[in-house]
Amino acid sequence: MKRWLVLGAVVVGLTLVIGGVKGYGIYKTIQGFKSQGAPKFTVSTAKVEFQDWLPQMSAVGSLRAERGADLSAEVAGTVDAIEFRSGESVKAGQVLVRLRAADEVAHLESLKANATLAEITFKRDKAQFEAEAISQAVLDTDAATLRGAKAQVAEQQALIDKKLVRAPFSGQMGIRAVDVGQYLAAGTKIVTLQQLDPIFVDFSLPQQSLSQIRVGQKINVVSDAFPDKTFNGVISALDPQIDADTRNVRIRAALTNPGRELLPGMYANVRVEVGAPVRYLTLPQTAVAYNPYGATVYIVGPPSAVPANPHTTAPAQSASSSPPPLIAKQVFVTTGATRGDQVAILKGISEGDEVVTSGQIKLRNGALVTINNSVQPSSDPDPAPQDK
Repeated sequence: MKRWLVLGAVVVGLTLVIGGVKGYGIYKTIQGFKSQGAPKFTVSTAKVEFQDWLPQMSAVGSLRAERGADLSAEVAGTVDAIEFRSGESVKAGQVLVRLRAADEVAHLESLKANATLAEITFKRDKAQFEAEAISQAVLDTDAATLRGAKAQVAEQQALIDKKLVRAPFSGQMGIRAVDVGQYLAAGTKIVTLQQLDPIFVDFSLPQQSLSQIRVGQKINVVSDAFPDKTFNGVISALDPQIDADTRNVRIRAALTNPGRELLPGMYANVRVEVGAPVRYLTLPQTAVAYNPYGATVYIVGPPSAVPANPHTTAPAQSASSSPPPLIAKQVFVTTGATRGDQVAILKGISEGDEVVTSGQIKLRNGALVTINNSVQPSSDPDPAPQDK
């Protein structure tokens, strides 16, 4: 019996010793966490500042030449000469292609000879008519024969002229699609001719925008072919009817294109200026968190500048020269328009406030923060997709 009592006492003693050691370890761990203070969260921030926003409407448009045509011959024939080079600029009326016309020229000379004879006959018979040697009917027949001969000459000359393909307007040639010696049927494409400066952009806007659109209004155009360059222009025409399927109005604007960089068939992003510049406090859109109660942001600052949550005790500041800790305060804001990666803030913050732009998902009101701005979220007012 005494043996069991001694064994029980030993077990109880070991249990107390082990429990004490474990409890002391937990106590030391808790004291260590307390000595470290409240946890700090790393975030990125940005200063709130005013920016001037120009009210704009955006659309995607298609470019087309002010004048453009695929050139072809009106009559069939064999290519005798090509008098242009692919890609060069030409003037209106310049001869581009000559079709073989030797037979037509020879026939023209024959018709001219007939017309000359008819004219001589008419003049001789007219003199005889004045001398009352022939009748009026003979003179009328000679006059009709002369007019018919001259008409045949003009008709043949027109046919020969159609053997010459001329530039209908000044512009830039495309890549030729024919060669010397090739037989062309009437209407076969020879080359494209485009007038590139100015150039048109056609786009559509909802019918609700009609009150803000007028002829002469300025626009800006950006093409992904030249993402760092903006082309300026003005609205030149509005379609007098609304598309019944889309309820959009079609608009045409003329762009200056002195370098001939914009080409017909390209698409471009169009921005229409519709009002005077407006000043907004702006933030990256990533800075704003939305929930059922409204939109919120976190403002960062020292405890004296940014009151913490009353239920959270801010750490006491030491008497040393170390900078005061930074805390985050959650505030409700009223958001306005967006532009690219930016959002306008109408109410809730002031110019110069430092606002968390990333990392706020782990924050709570009054949390200690550390700022690391080595990486910032995008705040581009006109972002473009990156080619991978």
